[in-house]
Amino acid sequence: MRDAKIVSRRFDLPNSHTLEVAQKHGAYKAVEKAFGMKPEAIVEEVDRSGLRGKGGGGAPAGSKWKLMLGDFGGRPKYLAVNCDESEPGTFKDRQIITKDPHLLIEGIILTCYAIGSHDAYIYIRGEYHDFQKILQEAIDEAYAAGILGEKVLGHDYRLDVTIHRGAGAYICGEKSALLESMEGKRGHPRLKPHQKEPEWYFGNPTLVNNVETIASVPFIVNEGADAYRSFGTEKSPGTLLFALSGHVERPGVYEAEFGTPMMEYIEHFGGGIRGGKALKAVIPGGASTPVLSAEEVAEATLDYESLRQYGSSLGTGGMIVMDESVDMVEALKNLLEFYHHESCGQCTPCREGTGWVDALVADVLAQKGSPEHIEKLLDVSVTMNGKTICVFAPAVSGVIDGFVGKFRGEFEAYLRSLA
Repeated sequence: MRDAKIVSRRFDLPNSHTLEVAQKHGAYKAVEKAFGMKPEAIVEEVDRSGLRGKGGGGAPAGSKWKLMLGDFGGRPKYLAVNCDESEPGTFKDRQIITKDPHLLIEGIILTCYAIGSHDAYIYIRGEYHDFQKILQEAIDEAYAAGILGEKVLGHDYRLDVTIHRGAGAYICGEKSALLESMEGKRGHPRLKPHQKEPEWYFGNPTLVNNVETIASVPFIVNEGADAYRSFGTEKSPGTLLFALSGHVERPGVYEAEFGTPMMEYIEHFGGGIRGGKALKAVIPGGASTPVLSAEEVAEATLDYESLRQYGSSLGTGGMIVMDESVDMVEALKNLLEFYHHESCGQCTPCREGTGWVDALVADVLAQKGSPEHIEKLLDVSVTMNGKTICVFAPAVSGVIDGFVGKFRGEFEAYLRSLA
């Protein structure tokens, strides 16, 4: 497996989070190059690189950036960086803000210059208090060094960066709920527009991108779109920080290029399945992506197109590895408790459905249910899918269908004596 470090190349340096170390190893060089380019040229280079959003959706970043180049009647433009990393199994963005926060700040400068924004906000989950302090210290360093503020590195361009701390609501990782929260309102997702347009913050055009997406921009500006495309696959170019957890020998965050065989990744970086046990399943992209069986993991590669073939998604790259000892009914119950708790309650199929499926699986585990419970679980899953404002309920539906569809025998075993 070849070395593919675009975002993580400074992670292992001593005191990598400090400005002194970051600058010794190339930080902010892309800023000087960018200010010698037209903003539209930077947007075009990002678009040509094929950079995809790394917060879960995988949408082309360049397409979103181009929406910010329209005529908005002189209204201010904003950048909102999504660091509300609340997806179970996902912990990659915190690696960036603690190991190399200046890479993120550099990406913010490049992005804001490209789209014409003078104010950026980093929305960070409430539980990341200690990590936020490291990020804020880096921002303070950047201001003191003249990297941020009235004149970015001496150029006639003002840029201010502010951290906005959330209050621990999972739903605020959804971009429109994030903006609602930033506006001081309840974190409820917004209805989606009928045509492509930017997001809106207090009625002004706003670009929302994930931390890792923004942190990938300095490499693209420095090295060019072709250099970024030299990693990964044609449709999934570049790399991703995969968060590897569960029953592996070496859990952690490891960067790899898209298209890497999943089992090769687990063996190479994770050291294989812990204790020499057999692999049973992997949740590939954070808790809201449908589970893969061991047979599928042996065939799948880590890119959007491959996982779609197996009815799953790459998501945030949060791989949760489960060995042969895992009870899949208990595993599903654990996930459904989380989703039941975190539903924002705005849409009836989600508000009522998450509680209903949680109760159904609880009955199965307690052997208090009937054999019809499995069909009822799948029926409620259908009702939850595609009938809500955001993708929260459809994601839960996919989780249910994955567990029941691929490990139905374990559910049936709990109810067999009741038939």
